[in-house]
Amino acid sequence: MPSLPPFGALSACAIGDFRTEAGAIIPEVTLAYRRWGEFRRTSHGRTNVVLVEHALTGDSDARSWWAGLIGPGKAIDTDRYCVICANVLGGCQGSTGPGSPHPDDGQAWGSRFPAISIRDQVAAEKQLLDQLGITWVRAVAGGSMGGARALEWTALFPDVVGAAAIFAVSARASAWQIGIQYAQISAIENDPHWAGGDYYATGAAPLNGLATARRIAHLTYRGELEIDERFGTSALPGENPRGPFRDPAHRFAVQSYLDYQAKKLTERFDAGTYVVLTEALNRHDIGRGRGGLNKALSSIDVPVLIAGVDTDILYPYHQQEHLSRNLGNLLGMAKIVSPVGHDAFLTETRQLDRILRGFFAQIDPHYTAASPRIEYFI
Repeated sequence: MPSLPPFGALSACAIGDFRTEAGAIIPEVTLAYRRWGEFRRTSHGRTNVVLVEHALTGDSDARSWWAGLIGPGKAIDTDRYCVICANVLGGCQGSTGPGSPHPDDGQAWGSRFPAISIRDQVAAEKQLLDQLGITWVRAVAGGSMGGARALEWTALFPDVVGAAAIFAVSARASAWQIGIQYAQISAIENDPHWAGGDYYATGAAPLNGLATARRIAHLTYRGELEIDERFGTSALPGENPRGPFRDPAHRFAVQSYLDYQAKKLTERFDAGTYVVLTEALNRHDIGRGRGGLNKALSSIDVPVLIAGVDTDILYPYHQQEHLSRNLGNLLGMAKIVSPVGHDAFLTETRQLDRILRGFFAQIDPHYTAASPRIEYFI
């Protein structure tokens, strides 16, 4: 039996050296992870593990960002399943990333940290499972960057994954996604404190660049209707953005909201990690080296549920429809209806609850769905 940390506790696992698909070597890699629920394994090596994948600025604490969905009696039922969530390779929440000490000199990796891909992230998680002695998982689930990893799991390691639930992502990064993400990377790299990625020992960090990147990104995470209904053209109380001269101290309400979101991120996230992980999203392409998108998708025989958000502008719903039309073993297609936009895969708990209960009821004959089974669009 694997030696797992107490429920919810952050643990670090050394997975050894890691070779990226582009050929770079990252020595002595550590991945941080958490688990909830008792681990069980059959005599045939089947386990009750559900691997949950976090999004770009998420972390291993899945019960915080998927609140209401993971726990005893919840959709991802920890009375039945052992839930594992790892902080991604390149991350800044306990896993090896650009801010981690380089084994050669103890200084931060910084610009020496290799570029990584979604496939690299998944391959590193596979090394984590190998280290833990877990050879098969009941399911893998995630949204956005986590959805890209869940999709790659089904293509890279189909014999390890029983099923997948994939939310709010595409088969590959579109030119629009690469462009909007390039703008975010540029904002960070053009900050004078970036120092070519080697700012860790300078006493300053590119926080202004990271804040700008977050403002750009957050507008793609939320829905246009939601933002307009919440803020419209209102000025922040006590400020006058319509004065005779432009004054950055006088803002519209939506500007204050974006500033708040930017400040929250700069207080908990590393700019180097933001660049590394955003670049990994730019490299996402399930069809690369596999004969193209549709051939790659049709060859996936792992049962897959796809769900998207009707107002998502970052990963528009037509991209999930493309996945559903071409996957080799589609369980179903679900639509999350919400004004929130892309972030609805995190915020629309009631809809996600129904979708996930329906998913587990399909793949696990002993799963008890405590809420009505969702009707999928197929």
